[in-house]
Amino acid sequence: MAADKTYDAIVVGAGSVGNPTACFLSQAGLKVLVLERRPAAGQGDNKAAIGGVRATHSDPGKIMTCGESLKIFTNWEDEYGFSVGWKPGGYCFPVFDDQIEGVLKGILPIQKSHGLEIDWVDADRVADLCPGIIRENLRGGTYSPIDGQVSPLLAPVAFQREAQNNGAEYRFNERVTGYLRDGAKVIGVKTGQGDYHAGETILATGADAAEHGVLLGLEIPVVPDVHEAGISAPVEPFLKPLVVDLRPGPEGKTANFYFGQNHEGQIIFCYTPRELFPGTNRESLSEFLPILANRMISLIPRLKNLLIRRVWRGCYPMTPDGVPIIDRVKGVDGLMLAVGMCGQGFMMGPGVAKNVTSLIVDGTSTLPDEVHACFRFDRDFWAAKTEALK
Repeated sequence: MAADKTYDAIVVGAGSVGNPTACFLSQAGLKVLVLERRPAAGQGDNKAAIGGVRATHSDPGKIMTCGESLKIFTNWEDEYGFSVGWKPGGYCFPVFDDQIEGVLKGILPIQKSHGLEIDWVDADRVADLCPGIIRENLRGGTYSPIDGQVSPLLAPVAFQREAQNNGAEYRFNERVTGYLRDGAKVIGVKTGQGDYHAGETILATGADAAEHGVLLGLEIPVVPDVHEAGISAPVEPFLKPLVVDLRPGPEGKTANFYFGQNHEGQIIFCYTPRELFPGTNRESLSEFLPILANRMISLIPRLKNLLIRRVWRGCYPMTPDGVPIIDRVKGVDGLMLAVGMCGQGFMMGPGVAKNVTSLIVDGTSTLPDEVHACFRFDRDFWAAKTEALK
């Protein structure tokens, strides 16, 4: 093998964003190289996802990006003949107090104006969607029927297969150790196995984004924190939507939790800790399962007999304002950032990949300019947080 190879595009990272980006760039006719430090695609935080895919956000950029992801996942098996474990059923946000009801109803106009199919439903409808849910103080909730779930294990295989069918080359166990420059332009990457040149380099490295920023001489404001999840043995299918409970946990350690029943009948679940765990330590905590079990049983008591098979932790690559970076860097030609997905990389990945492909091939975003602006690299990352403190 020659030590120096030339490509149209090099994708650094074969995870939730990089893998579909390679797929769509290769579909567009580009000669693509994918470099991944792990032994296979989707082996980073992609496989730590619980598989929920929703356009149910309050930010227009996320709504429209995830809407595109939903189209891709929904139609994937029909188009390519390979299952990604798509399970329709939507997302349901049950509501038990007037404050959360006001918040969810308040963002409905924004969600609907950007094409999201969602509405407020009454308590009887929520009980129908979530069999066994407690009825005390249940006021209703929001329901978005086009959302669903996808297998985090099948999806990366699907994207890699299609990318390779279109000529993309994957190189695993190969860590990028530097970036090649010609003045202000990034012209490729350096690894322990050689140099690779390309007109475009796409950084899609998840929790490692800041480290690659150092190699590039950039400050990329992505700091990971870890979240824990788990999965049960399969049970008879009974739960169609993925459920998000926004009540604060009675134990004072959780902000919300969410769970669903996947296409194989397993209950898969996660919660948001009130005090975050910065860093990349993926060792499971002994406190996770007892806290999560209490939360699940307090919402749907029939879940008390679930047999839990395993738990795990994964990283949320966070930006200061909780919004991804999908942008070129001013003054640095040949580089595209697709990082900082803030724990939503799996659901955003295909939509982000379509956008990155359009930006590279056509020079335009798939989103309206005013919507795409929220993903800019040169934005004030602290503005939204500062405003919230006023």
